[in-house]
Amino acid sequence: MKFGDFVSSEAIRAQLAAEDKESAIREIIGALLEAGKIAPAELESIVKAIMKREELGSTGIGRGVAVPHTKHPSVQRLVGTVAVSSEGIDFNSLDGEKVQLFFLLISPPDRPGDHLRALENISRQLRDDTFCKFLKQATTADDIRQLLEEADNNGFVS
Repeated sequence: MKFGDFVSSEAIRAQLAAEDKESAIREIIGALLEAGKIAPAELESIVKAIMKREELGSTGIGRGVAVPHTKHPSVQRLVGTVAVSSEGIDFNSLDGEKVQLFFLLISPPDRPGDHLRALENISRQLRDDTFCKFLKQATTADDIRQLLEEADNNGFVS
């Protein structure tokens, strides 16, 4: 699975305004709403589902990265997006560092394979320091789109 299979490019945010975990999640889900990827009536329910997942353990996986995700019956197919916070946000990360890169995923409950493949793709790409460095430096949604496309096509050579 590639980023192009699930990342809604219209919902990519290069400059998150949020300053805390819940606001960041709300802002990113709001971007998916604006992009028409989720129904307005489902916004609160999706925010709650992701926050509930965060209670089980932070999806701040370290090295400035978080992958908030949930399964939700309102989506027909896996949907996600990417957001960058230049300042970083306290996300209770495993390493205690602030998070700058967010990969948010929402998948239908009956498609666990897609969910796992997307998480696998994200974690594989995030092992590439060059990819992470460039993403953290991205200042526009177009920069981010280009980096995701490059990662999909051939990855980065460090």
